[in-house]
Amino acid sequence: MAELIHTTHARIFQDKPPRRRAYIENFPDPVHYGVHGGIKRFYKMEPETDVPATLDHMVAAVAG
Repeated sequence: MAELIHTTHARIFQDKPPRRRAYIENFPDPVHYGVHGGIKRFYKMEPETDVPATLDHMVAAVAG
């Protein structure tokens, strides 16, 4: 079996939907998630501010 290298510890808080805050271990500032662009049009919502969606974060991580 492979050796475990890292386990991520994060806390997620739901603010006013669709806004969420993720606090990731060893980083003091939260990562903000929500909707924007085609995602907000798909879900027919108009958030107070556009912020990256969790999907954006995953694509950036894999592509980077």
